Amino acid sequence: MSATDPAATASPAAELLLHQRAAFLRDGPPSLPRRRADLVRLKHAVLRRRADIETAVKNDFGHRSRHETAAMEVMTLVHGIDYLHRHLRRWMRPARRRVAMHFQPARGYVIHQPLGVVGIVSPWNYPLALTLMPLATALAAGNRVMIKPSEFMPATSALLQTMLTELFAPEQVAVIEGDATVGAAFSALPFDHLVFSGSTAVGRSVMRAAAEHLVPVTLELGGKSPVIIDQGHAAASAASVAFGKLANAGQTCTAPDYALLAGEDVEPFVRAYDEAVKRLYPNGPASDDYTSIINDRHHCRLLALLDDARAKGARVIEVGHLPHEAGAGPRKLAPTLVLDARDDMRIMQEEIFGPLLPIRTCQGIDEVIAHVNARPRPLALYYFGPAGENRDKLLTRTTSGNVTINNTLLHYAQDDLPFGGVGASGIGAYHGVEGFRALSHAKGVFEQGRWNPSNLLRPPFGRLADFILKTMLR
Repeated sequence: MSATDPAATASPAAELLLHQRAAFLRDGPPSLPRRRADLVRLKHAVLRRRADIETAVKNDFGHRSRHETAAMEVMTLVHGIDYLHRHLRRWMRPARRRVAMHFQPARGYVIHQPLGVVGIVSPWNYPLALTLMPLATALAAGNRVMIKPSEFMPATSALLQTMLTELFAPEQVAVIEGDATVGAAFSALPFDHLVFSGSTAVGRSVMRAAAEHLVPVTLELGGKSPVIIDQGHAAASAASVAFGKLANAGQTCTAPDYALLAGEDVEPFVRAYDEAVKRLYPNGPASDDYTSIINDRHHCRLLALLDDARAKGARVIEVGHLPHEAGAGPRKLAPTLVLDARDDMRIMQEEIFGPLLPIRTCQGIDEVIAHVNARPRPLALYYFGPAGENRDKLLTRTTSGNVTINNTLLHYAQDDLPFGGVGASGIGAYHGVEGFRALSHAKGVFEQGRWNPSNLLRPPFGRLADFILKTMLR
């Protein structure tokens, strides 16, 4: 898009994109010291404003524990920034590549260049980590960045706007606030790369908008991430499943969405899950550690999922202490198990994004694998059981974004593992070196020596060319 294109000045965001792109072309790729300094400043700003961040997130949710925000957002973000800082020098070095004998003497190598201007559309459920971790990755790769945070988090978005404006010039990092209409226009801008975290439905719209300008995308979506519990391990798995399901009241893209286990393990799992919930939240849903549902619309949606399941024959069981106290706080919804869940129920058709856990029964690992493979590929898959044939078959014959074995959620916190989905759960990955590479252009460079045998394969061809071709084409 040229600077004289009328569409370029159609909105402040479009003008800002032109400004950032011009600055990128003027200044060129930032040096290693500059990138590291940006990462350090971002980290220190987050730590300095930790209390403000925790308060803003709590106010936006209605209630969320400051400990949950610190552990699941601030800590993972700070450690992720440290990891980028520590490995950046090695990632920026040209990577030597092999050159075949008949092209010698020569050199081949790959250099990773910044793409230019990266757009980030971040979600409401983890508004700090899922905004600033892509930002840190984009800065590490040497890019300029424009961010559209969720309109559901006004206090947090305003804080991010203030914090990032203090840290970076608008030609390097800028925040664009606004509603869904602003978000749709933002997604349609001709960025050099677009990172989106959110629902699969919105992800489709984002990808369609990006395709107009052939903008490459990283989509971190969601879906129905299953928990597979091997026979006899129901009780041992319950505490980890409860933690993963109820962190942020289930409003986590990688939360266990439903459980698959043997029929004889259902009742032991229900008892163990109930006890685990009581330990996690001794005061029930009114506990200060238990998060509210983000807004009335999502709260009503979750209640409708339960009503639909009951009407179609499911057993709905509220678990933990004082489940009737769910109304004691703003939009608090009791931890709930949905037994005898069937495919015709909405709760088995939609991503739940709440503290409701359907339970399905499967007999044997082959039936489990068939169940998983008959559905869209999930963002996460969880397995509880020993090493052995069942685990190996599950890992090799199913495809998911990531896997955690004998726990839940923790793959996200591993800085050296890529994080992302596959198929309906996402496209591409970030975190670690995969994030650096996703937001860079890998430019292959071939440097010719003074002469090599391939020079002989030029017209006019003759008997020598026939001999060389015969030698090479074996």
